[in-house]
Amino acid sequence: MRPGGPRRPGGPLRQRNFRLLWVGETISGAGSALAVVEVPLLAVTVLRASTFAVAALTAAAYLPWLVIGLPAGVWVDRRPARPLMIACDVISALLYASLPAAAWLGVLSTGQVVIVALLAGAANVVFATAYQVCLPSVVTPAELVAGNAALQGGASAATIGGRGLAGLAAQAAGPAAALLVNAASFVVSALCLLRIRPAVPGVRPAVPGIRPAVPATPDPDLKAPKAPEAPKAPEAPKAPEAPARRTSSVRAEAWQGICFVAGDPYLRPLTLYAAVANLAYTGNLALVVIFLVRVVGLHPAAVGLLLAAGGIGGLLGALAAPGLTRAFGTARTMVLVAVGAGLSGLLIPLTGPGPRLACYLAGSALIAGGIAVGNVIAGSFRQEYCPPVMLGRATASMRFLTFGMIPLGALLAGALGTALGVRNALYIVQLIFAASALFLLTPRIRTARELPRQPAPPSRHRDPREPAVSRRKLSEPPSAADLSGLGENADHPVNCLSRVRADGAHGDLLTAGRA
Repeated sequence: MRPGGPRRPGGPLRQRNFRLLWVGETISGAGSALAVVEVPLLAVTVLRASTFAVAALTAAAYLPWLVIGLPAGVWVDRRPARPLMIACDVISALLYASLPAAAWLGVLSTGQVVIVALLAGAANVVFATAYQVCLPSVVTPAELVAGNAALQGGASAATIGGRGLAGLAAQAAGPAAALLVNAASFVVSALCLLRIRPAVPGVRPAVPGIRPAVPATPDPDLKAPKAPEAPKAPEAPKAPEAPARRTSSVRAEAWQGICFVAGDPYLRPLTLYAAVANLAYTGNLALVVIFLVRVVGLHPAAVGLLLAAGGIGGLLGALAAPGLTRAFGTARTMVLVAVGAGLSGLLIPLTGPGPRLACYLAGSALIAGGIAVGNVIAGSFRQEYCPPVMLGRATASMRFLTFGMIPLGALLAGALGTALGVRNALYIVQLIFAASALFLLTPRIRTARELPRQPAPPSRHRDPREPAVSRRKLSEPPSAADLSGLGENADHPVNCLSRVRADGAHGDLLTAGRA
Protein backbone atom coordinates (compact mmCIF):
# COMPACT_ATOMS: atom_id res chain seq x y z
CA MET A 1 0.00 0.00 0.00
CA ARG A 2 2.11 2.86 -1.25
CA PRO A 3 0.75 6.38 -1.14
CA GLY A 4 -1.03 7.44 -4.29
CA GLY A 5 -1.94 10.87 -5.58
CA PRO A 6 -0.42 14.25 -4.77
CA ARG A 7 0.36 15.47 -1.27
CA ARG A 8 -0.74 18.99 -0.37
CA PRO A 9 1.92 21.39 0.96
CA GLY A 10 2.50 21.18 4.71
CA GLY A 11 0.80 17.83 5.30
CA PRO A 12 -2.63 17.14 6.80
CA LEU A 13 -2.19 19.32 9.91
CA ARG A 14 -1.82 22.41 7.70
CA GLN A 15 -5.33 21.80 6.33
CA ARG A 16 -8.14 23.50 8.25
CA ASN A 17 -10.68 20.66 8.11
CA PHE A 18 -8.21 18.01 9.22
CA ARG A 19 -6.84 20.26 11.96
CA LEU A 20 -10.34 20.75 13.39
CA LEU A 21 -10.97 17.00 13.26
CA TRP A 22 -7.61 16.34 14.96
CA VAL A 23 -8.12 18.92 17.74
CA GLY A 24 -11.66 17.76 18.49
CA GLU A 25 -10.78 14.10 18.60
CA THR A 26 -7.62 14.62 20.65
CA ILE A 27 -9.51 16.55 23.34
CA SER A 28 -12.37 14.06 23.23
CA GLY A 29 -9.81 11.24 23.47
CA ALA A 30 -8.38 12.79 26.63
CA GLY A 31 -11.84 12.77 28.18
CA SER A 32 -12.44 9.18 27.08
CA ALA A 33 -9.06 8.11 28.48
CA LEU A 34 -10.02 9.72 31.77
CA ALA A 35 -13.30 7.78 31.76
CA VAL A 36 -11.44 4.49 31.15
CA VAL A 37 -9.86 4.98 34.58
CA GLU A 38 -12.67 6.84 36.36
CA VAL A 39 -15.54 4.44 35.62
CA PRO A 40 -13.74 1.35 37.08
CA LEU A 41 -12.50 3.47 40.01
CA LEU A 42 -16.08 4.64 40.56
CA ALA A 43 -17.24 1.02 40.62
CA VAL A 44 -14.39 -0.20 42.85
CA THR A 45 -14.08 2.64 45.38
CA VAL A 46 -17.60 4.15 45.53
CA LEU A 47 -20.04 1.40 44.54
CA ARG A 48 -17.86 -1.44 45.94
CA ALA A 49 -18.52 -3.58 42.86
CA SER A 50 -17.18 -7.12 42.50
CA THR A 51 -14.48 -8.19 40.04
CA PHE A 52 -17.10 -9.58 37.64
CA ALA A 53 -19.25 -6.42 37.89
CA VAL A 54 -16.29 -4.20 37.01
CA ALA A 55 -15.53 -6.41 34.00
CA ALA A 56 -19.21 -6.25 33.00
CA LEU A 57 -18.94 -2.44 32.75
CA THR A 58 -16.28 -2.85 30.06
CA ALA A 59 -18.47 -5.43 28.31
CA ALA A 60 -21.49 -3.09 28.38
CA ALA A 61 -19.59 -0.34 26.56
CA TYR A 62 -18.85 -2.61 23.58
CA LEU A 63 -21.93 -4.85 23.57
CA PRO A 64 -23.71 -2.49 21.08
CA TRP A 65 -21.19 -3.54 18.39
CA LEU A 66 -22.88 -6.95 18.40
CA VAL A 67 -26.38 -5.45 18.26
CA ILE A 68 -26.18 -2.48 15.86
CA GLY A 69 -22.67 -2.81 14.41
CA LEU A 70 -23.81 -4.08 11.00
CA PRO A 71 -26.79 -1.74 10.49
CA ALA A 72 -24.56 1.19 11.50
CA GLY A 73 -22.41 0.60 8.41
CA VAL A 74 -25.45 0.80 6.14
CA TRP A 75 -26.73 3.96 7.88
CA VAL A 76 -23.34 5.63 7.47
CA ASP A 77 -23.14 4.69 3.76
CA ARG A 78 -26.63 6.18 3.22
CA ARG A 79 -26.22 9.43 5.18
CA PRO A 80 -23.62 12.21 5.55
CA ALA A 81 -21.05 11.20 8.16
CA ARG A 82 -20.50 14.57 9.86
CA PRO A 83 -24.08 15.17 11.17
CA LEU A 84 -24.15 11.63 12.55
CA MET A 85 -20.88 12.25 14.41
CA ILE A 86 -22.15 15.52 15.89
CA ALA A 87 -25.36 13.88 17.12
CA CYS A 88 -23.37 11.07 18.74
CA ASP A 89 -21.12 13.58 20.51
CA VAL A 90 -24.09 15.44 21.97
CA ILE A 91 -25.75 12.23 23.17
CA SER A 92 -22.52 11.00 24.79
CA ALA A 93 -22.00 14.34 26.59
CA LEU A 94 -25.47 14.18 28.12
CA LEU A 95 -25.06 10.56 29.17
CA TYR A 96 -21.73 11.07 30.96
CA ALA A 97 -22.96 14.28 32.62
CA SER A 98 -25.80 12.29 34.20
CA LEU A 99 -23.37 10.28 36.37
CA PRO A 100 -21.98 13.15 38.49
CA ALA A 101 -25.48 14.64 38.65
CA ALA A 102 -26.83 11.39 40.11
CA ALA A 103 -23.89 11.17 42.53
CA TRP A 104 -24.56 14.68 43.85
CA LEU A 105 -28.24 13.77 44.33
CA GLY A 106 -27.25 10.57 46.15
CA VAL A 107 -29.03 8.23 43.71
CA LEU A 108 -26.08 6.83 41.74
CA SER A 109 -26.21 3.05 41.30
CA THR A 110 -24.34 0.32 39.45
CA GLY A 111 -27.40 -0.10 37.19
CA GLN A 112 -27.21 3.51 36.02
CA VAL A 113 -23.49 3.19 35.28
CA VAL A 114 -24.18 0.07 33.17
CA ILE A 115 -27.03 1.80 31.28
CA VAL A 116 -24.84 4.83 30.55
CA ALA A 117 -22.07 2.51 29.33
CA LEU A 118 -24.54 0.71 27.01
CA LEU A 119 -26.08 3.86 25.51
CA ALA A 120 -22.75 5.68 25.16
CA GLY A 121 -21.35 2.54 23.55
CA ALA A 122 -24.21 2.58 21.02
CA ALA A 123 -23.43 6.20 20.17
CA ASN A 124 -19.78 5.25 19.78
CA VAL A 125 -20.65 2.50 17.28
CA VAL A 126 -22.21 5.03 14.91
CA PHE A 127 -19.52 7.65 15.58
CA ALA A 128 -16.58 5.30 15.03
CA THR A 129 -18.04 3.96 11.77
CA ALA A 130 -18.80 7.46 10.45
CA TYR A 131 -15.35 8.63 11.54
CA GLN A 132 -13.65 6.12 9.23
CA VAL A 133 -15.76 7.40 6.32
CA CYS A 134 -15.23 11.07 7.21
CA LEU A 135 -11.42 11.00 7.26
CA PRO A 136 -10.90 10.20 3.53
CA SER A 137 -13.07 13.24 2.70
CA VAL A 138 -10.68 15.67 4.44
CA VAL A 139 -7.33 14.22 3.26
CA THR A 140 -6.01 12.96 -0.05
CA PRO A 141 -5.11 9.25 -0.53
CA ALA A 142 -1.42 10.16 -0.29
CA GLU A 143 -2.07 11.74 3.14
CA LEU A 144 -3.97 8.82 4.69
CA VAL A 145 -0.97 7.30 6.51
CA ALA A 146 0.19 10.72 7.76
CA GLY A 147 -3.38 11.64 8.73
CA ASN A 148 -3.99 8.40 10.61
CA ALA A 149 -0.58 8.71 12.28
CA ALA A 150 -1.43 12.26 13.44
CA LEU A 151 -4.80 11.12 14.80
CA GLN A 152 -3.22 8.09 16.48
CA GLY A 153 -0.49 10.30 17.95
CA GLY A 154 -3.10 12.71 19.26
CA ALA A 155 -5.03 9.81 20.77
CA SER A 156 -1.89 8.49 22.46
CA ALA A 157 -1.01 11.94 23.83
CA ALA A 158 -4.60 12.22 25.06
CA THR A 159 -4.22 8.86 26.78
CA ILE A 160 -1.14 10.09 28.62
CA GLY A 161 -2.86 13.28 29.77
CA GLY A 162 -6.30 11.77 30.39
CA ARG A 163 -5.19 8.77 32.39
CA GLY A 164 -2.57 10.74 34.28
CA LEU A 165 -5.19 13.33 35.21
CA ALA A 166 -7.74 10.65 36.11
CA GLY A 167 -6.02 9.41 39.25
CA LEU A 168 -5.29 12.92 40.52
CA ALA A 169 -8.85 14.09 39.78
CA ALA A 170 -10.31 11.02 41.50
CA GLN A 171 -8.39 11.77 44.69
CA ALA A 172 -9.13 15.49 44.58
CA ALA A 173 -12.82 15.56 43.54
CA GLY A 174 -13.96 11.93 43.43
CA PRO A 175 -14.42 9.63 40.42
CA ALA A 176 -17.99 10.79 39.69
CA ALA A 177 -17.22 14.50 39.57
CA ALA A 178 -14.16 13.88 37.38
CA LEU A 179 -16.44 12.43 34.68
CA LEU A 180 -17.65 15.95 33.92
CA VAL A 181 -14.36 16.41 32.06
CA ASN A 182 -15.34 13.58 29.73
CA ALA A 183 -18.76 15.13 29.10
CA ALA A 184 -17.13 18.47 28.27
CA SER A 185 -14.70 16.80 25.86
CA PHE A 186 -17.61 15.49 23.76
CA VAL A 187 -18.98 19.03 23.53
CA VAL A 188 -15.60 20.27 22.24
CA SER A 189 -15.56 17.48 19.64
CA ALA A 190 -19.05 18.43 18.44
CA LEU A 191 -18.09 22.11 18.13
CA CYS A 192 -15.00 21.25 16.07
CA LEU A 193 -17.06 19.05 13.76
CA LEU A 194 -19.59 21.86 13.31
CA ARG A 195 -16.82 24.16 12.06
CA ILE A 196 -15.55 21.71 9.42
CA ARG A 197 -16.42 22.88 5.92
CA PRO A 198 -18.14 19.95 4.23
CA ALA A 199 -16.74 18.72 0.93
CA VAL A 200 -18.62 19.32 -2.30
CA PRO A 201 -21.31 16.61 -2.58
CA GLY A 202 -20.48 13.82 -4.96
CA VAL A 203 -16.77 14.66 -5.20
CA ARG A 204 -14.72 11.78 -3.81
CA PRO A 205 -11.29 10.41 -4.66
CA ALA A 206 -11.34 8.18 -7.72
CA VAL A 207 -10.78 4.48 -7.07
CA PRO A 208 -8.70 2.67 -9.68
CA GLY A 209 -10.54 -0.20 -11.31
CA ILE A 210 -14.05 0.97 -10.31
CA ARG A 211 -16.20 2.54 -12.99
CA PRO A 212 -18.70 5.22 -11.92
CA ALA A 213 -22.35 4.33 -12.50
CA VAL A 214 -23.85 5.53 -15.79
CA PRO A 215 -21.24 8.13 -16.77
CA ALA A 216 -22.32 11.00 -18.95
CA THR A 217 -21.74 10.27 -22.64
CA PRO A 218 -20.01 13.14 -24.47
CA ASP A 219 -21.44 14.36 -27.76
CA PRO A 220 -19.04 13.18 -30.51
CA ASP A 221 -19.98 16.14 -32.72
CA LEU A 222 -18.76 18.69 -30.19
CA LYS A 223 -15.09 19.50 -30.23
CA ALA A 224 -15.15 21.27 -26.87
CA PRO A 225 -17.76 21.51 -24.10
CA LYS A 226 -19.62 24.74 -23.64
CA ALA A 227 -18.42 26.89 -20.77
CA PRO A 228 -21.72 27.04 -18.81
CA GLU A 229 -22.15 23.26 -18.95
CA ALA A 230 -18.69 22.36 -17.66
CA PRO A 231 -19.48 22.54 -13.90
CA LYS A 232 -22.43 20.16 -14.35
CA ALA A 233 -20.31 17.30 -15.67
CA PRO A 234 -19.27 15.77 -12.28
CA GLU A 235 -22.93 15.64 -11.18
CA ALA A 236 -24.06 13.44 -14.09
CA PRO A 237 -23.07 10.07 -12.55
CA LYS A 238 -24.79 10.96 -9.29
CA ALA A 239 -28.40 10.86 -10.52
CA PRO A 240 -28.83 7.11 -11.14
CA GLU A 241 -26.71 6.13 -8.12
CA ALA A 242 -29.02 7.32 -5.31
CA PRO A 243 -32.14 5.31 -6.18
CA ALA A 244 -30.13 2.15 -6.79
CA ARG A 245 -28.67 2.35 -3.31
CA ARG A 246 -32.05 2.59 -1.63
CA THR A 247 -33.77 -0.25 -3.52
CA SER A 248 -32.04 -2.90 -1.39
CA SER A 249 -32.81 -3.51 2.27
CA VAL A 250 -30.53 -2.79 5.22
CA ARG A 251 -30.06 -6.53 5.68
CA ALA A 252 -29.04 -7.04 2.04
CA GLU A 253 -26.55 -4.17 2.12
CA ALA A 254 -25.13 -5.42 5.44
CA TRP A 255 -24.57 -8.83 3.81
CA GLN A 256 -22.65 -7.15 1.02
CA GLY A 257 -20.28 -5.66 3.60
CA ILE A 258 -19.84 -8.99 5.40
CA CYS A 259 -19.14 -10.85 2.18
CA PHE A 260 -16.76 -8.20 0.89
CA VAL A 261 -14.64 -8.61 4.04
CA ALA A 262 -15.03 -12.41 4.33
CA GLY A 263 -14.05 -12.96 0.69
CA ASP A 264 -10.98 -10.72 0.73
CA PRO A 265 -7.56 -12.32 1.39
CA TYR A 266 -6.29 -9.23 3.27
CA LEU A 267 -9.30 -7.88 5.14
CA ARG A 268 -10.21 -11.35 6.41
CA PRO A 269 -6.91 -12.14 8.22
CA LEU A 270 -6.64 -8.58 9.55
CA THR A 271 -10.15 -8.93 10.98
CA LEU A 272 -9.50 -12.29 12.62
CA TYR A 273 -6.22 -11.09 14.13
CA ALA A 274 -7.82 -8.00 15.64
CA ALA A 275 -10.83 -9.98 16.90
CA VAL A 276 -8.69 -12.36 18.96
CA ALA A 277 -6.32 -9.57 20.01
CA ASN A 278 -9.27 -7.48 21.20
CA LEU A 279 -10.73 -10.44 23.09
CA ALA A 280 -7.49 -10.79 25.06
CA TYR A 281 -6.49 -7.14 25.36
CA THR A 282 -9.91 -6.14 26.67
CA GLY A 283 -9.57 -8.85 29.28
CA ASN A 284 -6.35 -7.15 30.31
CA LEU A 285 -8.05 -3.73 30.49
CA ALA A 286 -10.96 -5.14 32.50
CA LEU A 287 -8.62 -6.59 35.14
CA VAL A 288 -5.75 -4.11 35.30
CA VAL A 289 -7.35 -1.52 37.63
CA ILE A 290 -8.42 -4.26 40.06
CA PHE A 291 -4.95 -5.83 39.74
CA LEU A 292 -3.09 -2.60 40.51
CA VAL A 293 -5.40 -1.56 43.38
CA ARG A 294 -6.16 -4.88 45.12
CA VAL A 295 -3.17 -7.09 44.22
CA VAL A 296 -0.25 -4.69 43.82
CA GLY A 297 -1.67 -2.28 46.44
CA LEU A 298 -1.43 1.10 44.69
CA HIS A 299 -3.42 4.28 45.41
CA PRO A 300 -5.70 5.80 42.72
CA ALA A 301 -3.19 8.54 41.82
CA ALA A 302 -0.42 5.97 41.24
CA VAL A 303 -2.81 3.81 39.17
CA GLY A 304 -3.61 6.76 36.92
CA LEU A 305 0.07 7.56 36.39
CA LEU A 306 0.92 3.93 35.58
CA LEU A 307 -1.94 3.68 33.08
CA ALA A 308 -0.77 6.91 31.48
CA ALA A 309 2.65 5.34 30.87
CA GLY A 310 1.11 3.13 28.22
CA GLY A 311 0.13 6.25 26.31
CA ILE A 312 3.81 7.17 25.95
CA GLY A 313 4.40 3.98 24.02
CA GLY A 314 1.34 4.70 21.89
CA LEU A 315 2.55 8.21 21.11
CA LEU A 316 6.01 6.96 20.13
CA GLY A 317 4.46 4.22 18.01
CA ALA A 318 2.22 6.67 16.15
CA LEU A 319 5.18 8.98 15.48
CA ALA A 320 7.30 6.07 14.27
CA ALA A 321 4.61 4.48 12.05
CA PRO A 322 5.29 6.45 8.82
CA GLY A 323 9.05 5.83 9.06
CA LEU A 324 8.60 2.13 9.83
CA THR A 325 6.28 1.62 6.87
CA ARG A 326 8.73 3.36 4.55
CA ALA A 327 11.66 1.30 5.85
CA PHE A 328 10.07 -2.15 6.04
CA GLY A 329 6.79 -1.89 4.12
CA THR A 330 3.25 -1.95 5.48
CA ALA A 331 2.81 -5.75 5.44
CA ARG A 332 6.12 -6.55 7.15
CA THR A 333 5.69 -3.81 9.76
CA MET A 334 2.20 -5.06 10.60
CA VAL A 335 3.48 -8.58 11.27
CA LEU A 336 6.51 -7.40 13.28
CA VAL A 337 4.56 -5.10 15.60
CA ALA A 338 1.85 -7.72 16.15
CA VAL A 339 4.40 -10.32 17.27
CA GLY A 340 6.37 -7.82 19.36
CA ALA A 341 3.31 -6.40 21.14
CA GLY A 342 1.97 -9.87 21.89
CA LEU A 343 5.17 -11.07 23.54
CA SER A 344 5.56 -7.82 25.50
CA GLY A 345 2.20 -8.34 27.19
CA LEU A 346 3.60 -11.27 29.15
CA LEU A 347 5.50 -8.76 31.31
CA ILE A 348 2.32 -7.28 32.84
CA PRO A 349 1.35 -10.20 35.14
CA LEU A 350 4.88 -10.06 36.61
CA THR A 351 4.15 -6.59 38.07
CA GLY A 352 4.60 -6.16 41.82
CA PRO A 353 5.48 -3.48 44.38
CA GLY A 354 8.75 -1.58 44.10
CA PRO A 355 11.11 -2.35 41.21
CA ARG A 356 8.66 -4.83 39.70
CA LEU A 357 6.45 -1.90 38.65
CA ALA A 358 8.90 -1.61 35.73
CA CYS A 359 7.34 -4.79 34.30
CA TYR A 360 4.02 -2.98 33.91
CA LEU A 361 5.65 0.15 32.51
CA ALA A 362 7.59 -1.78 29.86
CA GLY A 363 4.81 -4.19 28.95
CA SER A 364 2.05 -1.59 28.65
CA ALA A 365 4.24 0.86 26.70
CA LEU A 366 5.33 -1.78 24.16
CA ILE A 367 1.76 -3.04 23.71
CA ALA A 368 0.45 0.49 23.20
CA GLY A 369 3.21 1.24 20.69
CA GLY A 370 2.47 -1.91 18.71
CA ILE A 371 -1.26 -1.21 18.70
CA ALA A 372 -0.68 2.39 17.57
CA VAL A 373 1.45 1.31 14.61
CA GLY A 374 -1.00 -1.46 13.73
CA ASN A 375 -3.96 0.91 13.84
CA VAL A 376 -2.23 3.42 11.56
CA ILE A 377 -1.43 0.71 9.00
CA ALA A 378 -4.78 -1.09 9.17
CA GLY A 379 -6.85 2.10 9.14
CA SER A 380 -4.95 3.64 6.22
CA PHE A 381 -5.06 0.36 4.31
CA ARG A 382 -8.82 -0.04 4.73
CA GLN A 383 -9.59 3.58 3.80
CA GLU A 384 -7.60 3.37 0.55
CA TYR A 385 -8.27 -0.28 -0.31
CA CYS A 386 -12.06 -0.30 0.14
CA PRO A 387 -14.18 1.45 -2.51
CA PRO A 388 -15.90 4.60 -1.12
CA VAL A 389 -19.37 3.08 -1.60
CA MET A 390 -18.37 0.09 0.56
CA LEU A 391 -16.19 1.77 3.19
CA GLY A 392 -18.89 2.22 5.83
CA ARG A 393 -20.17 -1.34 5.49
CA ALA A 394 -16.68 -2.84 5.33
CA THR A 395 -15.66 -0.93 8.47
CA ALA A 396 -18.83 -1.96 10.31
CA SER A 397 -18.47 -5.60 9.21
CA MET A 398 -14.89 -5.77 10.48
CA ARG A 399 -15.75 -4.04 13.73
CA PHE A 400 -18.87 -6.14 14.25
CA LEU A 401 -16.51 -9.05 14.82
CA THR A 402 -13.48 -7.25 16.24
CA PHE A 403 -15.28 -4.94 18.65
CA GLY A 404 -17.98 -7.54 19.20
CA MET A 405 -15.34 -9.73 20.84
CA ILE A 406 -14.60 -7.00 23.39
CA PRO A 407 -17.59 -7.66 25.71
CA LEU A 408 -16.84 -11.38 25.52
CA GLY A 409 -13.23 -10.71 26.49
CA ALA A 410 -14.27 -8.57 29.45
CA LEU A 411 -16.75 -11.18 30.70
CA LEU A 412 -14.21 -13.97 30.17
CA ALA A 413 -11.59 -12.05 32.15
CA GLY A 414 -14.07 -11.36 34.95
CA ALA A 415 -14.96 -15.06 35.18
CA LEU A 416 -11.29 -16.11 35.10
CA GLY A 417 -10.36 -13.51 37.72
CA THR A 418 -13.14 -14.68 40.02
CA ALA A 419 -12.28 -18.39 39.62
CA LEU A 420 -8.46 -18.34 39.39
CA GLY A 421 -7.37 -15.00 40.83
CA VAL A 422 -6.59 -11.76 39.04
CA ARG A 423 -2.88 -12.44 38.39
CA ASN A 424 -3.50 -15.92 36.94
CA ALA A 425 -6.29 -14.52 34.75
CA LEU A 426 -3.87 -11.89 33.41
CA TYR A 427 -1.41 -14.60 32.41
CA ILE A 428 -4.11 -16.41 30.42
CA VAL A 429 -5.37 -13.35 28.53
CA GLN A 430 -1.82 -12.23 27.71
CA LEU A 431 -1.00 -15.66 26.27
CA ILE A 432 -4.08 -15.38 24.03
CA PHE A 433 -2.98 -11.89 23.00
CA ALA A 434 0.47 -13.18 22.02
CA ALA A 435 -1.04 -16.05 19.99
CA SER A 436 -3.31 -13.70 18.00
CA ALA A 437 -0.39 -12.64 15.78
CA LEU A 438 -0.44 -16.12 14.19
CA PHE A 439 -3.50 -15.09 12.18
CA LEU A 440 -1.39 -12.63 10.18
CA LEU A 441 0.99 -15.30 8.93
CA THR A 442 -1.00 -16.01 5.77
CA PRO A 443 1.04 -16.51 2.57
CA ARG A 444 -0.13 -13.24 1.00
CA ILE A 445 0.77 -11.11 4.03
CA ARG A 446 3.93 -12.76 5.37
CA THR A 447 5.60 -12.87 1.94
CA ALA A 448 4.66 -9.32 0.89
CA ARG A 449 6.42 -6.08 1.63
CA GLU A 450 3.44 -3.79 0.96
CA LEU A 451 -0.29 -4.24 1.42
CA PRO A 452 -2.13 -3.58 -1.87
CA ARG A 453 -3.92 -0.33 -2.64
CA GLN A 454 -6.99 -1.91 -4.26
CA PRO A 455 -8.67 -5.32 -4.51
CA ALA A 456 -7.52 -7.65 -7.25
CA PRO A 457 -9.90 -7.77 -10.23
CA PRO A 458 -12.23 -10.77 -10.24
CA SER A 459 -11.04 -13.75 -12.25
CA ARG A 460 -12.74 -14.25 -15.61
CA HIS A 461 -12.22 -18.01 -15.51
CA ARG A 462 -13.68 -20.05 -12.71
CA ASP A 463 -11.83 -23.08 -11.38
CA PRO A 464 -13.61 -26.11 -12.94
CA ARG A 465 -13.37 -27.92 -9.58
CA GLU A 466 -15.41 -25.15 -7.90
CA PRO A 467 -19.18 -25.81 -7.94
CA ALA A 468 -21.24 -23.18 -9.68
CA VAL A 469 -23.51 -21.12 -7.43
CA SER A 470 -26.24 -18.80 -8.63
CA ARG A 471 -25.15 -15.22 -8.11
CA ARG A 472 -28.52 -13.54 -7.41
CA LYS A 473 -31.98 -13.08 -8.75
CA LEU A 474 -32.00 -11.33 -12.10
CA SER A 475 -34.35 -8.69 -10.74
CA GLU A 476 -31.79 -7.45 -8.18
CA PRO A 477 -29.45 -4.59 -9.17
CA PRO A 478 -25.71 -5.23 -9.14
CA SER A 479 -24.24 -4.57 -5.71
CA ALA A 480 -21.43 -2.19 -4.83
CA ALA A 481 -19.43 -5.21 -3.77
CA ASP A 482 -19.39 -6.52 -7.33
CA LEU A 483 -18.01 -3.18 -8.54
CA SER A 484 -15.24 -3.37 -5.96
CA GLY A 485 -13.25 -6.41 -7.03
CA LEU A 486 -15.31 -8.95 -5.09
CA GLY A 487 -15.09 -12.40 -6.58
CA GLU A 488 -17.88 -14.39 -8.16
CA ASN A 489 -20.75 -15.55 -5.88
CA ALA A 490 -19.32 -13.66 -2.91
CA ASP A 491 -22.49 -11.70 -2.19
CA HIS A 492 -24.59 -14.80 -1.56
CA PRO A 493 -25.12 -15.21 2.23
CA VAL A 494 -24.72 -18.99 2.28
CA ASN A 495 -21.58 -18.87 0.14
CA CYS A 496 -20.22 -16.06 2.32
CA LEU A 497 -20.70 -17.98 5.57
CA SER A 498 -19.26 -21.19 4.15
CA ARG A 499 -16.17 -19.26 3.05
CA VAL A 500 -15.72 -17.84 6.56
CA ARG A 501 -16.04 -21.30 8.09
CA ALA A 502 -13.66 -22.86 5.60
CA ASP A 503 -10.91 -20.27 5.68
CA GLY A 504 -11.28 -19.19 9.27
CA ALA A 505 -11.88 -15.36 9.17
CA HIS A 506 -9.70 -12.35 11.02
CA GLY A 507 -10.05 -8.64 12.69
CA ASP A 508 -9.68 -4.78 13.64
CA LEU A 509 -7.53 -3.65 16.62
CA LEU A 510 -8.88 -1.97 19.73
CA THR A 511 -8.06 1.68 19.14
CA ALA A 512 -6.75 4.29 21.47
CA GLY A 513 -9.38 6.88 22.10
CA ARG A 514 -12.80 6.48 20.50
CA ALA A 515 -12.28 5.86 16.85
